[in-house]
Amino acid sequence: MLEGALLIQKVAVIGAGSWGTALASVLAMNGHQVILWVRNPQTAEEINNTHRNEKYLPEITLPENIVATSDIQEAVAGMRIVLLAVPSHSMRDMCKKLAAHLEPDVLLLHATKGFELESLKRMSEVISEEVSPGIAARLAVLTGPSHAEEVVLQQPTTVVVASASEESMLRAQDLLMNPNFRVYTNPDLVGAEIAGALKNIIALGAGMSDGLGYGDNAKAALMTRGLAEISRLGSKLGAMPLTFLGLAGVGDMIATCTSKHSRNWRAGYMLGQGNKLEDVLEQMGMVVEGVRTTHATHALAQREQVEMPITSVLYGILFEGKTAKQGVEELMGRGKTYEMGLLNPDADRPE
Repeated sequence: MLEGALLIQKVAVIGAGSWGTALASVLAMNGHQVILWVRNPQTAEEINNTHRNEKYLPEITLPENIVATSDIQEAVAGMRIVLLAVPSHSMRDMCKKLAAHLEPDVLLLHATKGFELESLKRMSEVISEEVSPGIAARLAVLTGPSHAEEVVLQQPTTVVVASASEESMLRAQDLLMNPNFRVYTNPDLVGAEIAGALKNIIALGAGMSDGLGYGDNAKAALMTRGLAEISRLGSKLGAMPLTFLGLAGVGDMIATCTSKHSRNWRAGYMLGQGNKLEDVLEQMGMVVEGVRTTHATHALAQREQVEMPITSVLYGILFEGKTAKQGVEELMGRGKTYEMGLLNPDADRPE
């Protein structure tokens, strides 16, 4: 354990996908006793008997101080720290199930990057509506550039914990930080969540660009202009612009747009090669958050009257039958404009 870290604790991790399993591994390697909730009882049995989660992290041996269960009450009863790592579309239902079993002083931390499609709300807003006000006030989010496949191999990784509660940030930082997993803190919960969710849209676009056979010039332009429109919407929703230049923004975007570990990049790549969305999602076999996030963000941009041309084009490709090639032509053929300063998104004129 690092100097100043908390004593060994019992922690519940809810969700045994690749990211939830990787975070459970980090906690266990830090010496904590981890209960990992899984939806499928057979997966729980596999983890407990073989210390493997072959579906999501094949060939990785998990620490023995991870115990899996499919009983939600067993997972969280008496726990003072609970980490949520479930897909965005499952978050509200999961919190409804959890609420009655959470301790009043629990530190609730979530690591989900997305929006609730129906309400267009961030994950912290969804969670806060389903738990007590006291728990909601301490809520924190974990985000940043962190491929699960690299985390479980203990490769150097830096992330950020954001919360309105300084105490929550520091507790989460102590809980997770080790020589291979460096944790920074940031008080901008809104910005951290928006950055983590919206970079998946740009990762879809980066994958499409690669699938179309374009080079580094196109990807660099997509990422830079993507960051500009993310910061525009984030600023309108109350985020601090500088957050988008940190780990939650630029850092996560670089990792997600340039790595084949990224589900969103892989999905975009297949779309760029001409595959249909439904076929891509079936072949992926895992949640691709960027697809739902594109739908939600397109609606948010319209509601807030924020110009987001890349998001708009990707929405057309995903949901309106536009081809990836047509989307590129639309973006490149837009009218002349000037480059908006990222640190002052409110100064941008309509493009």
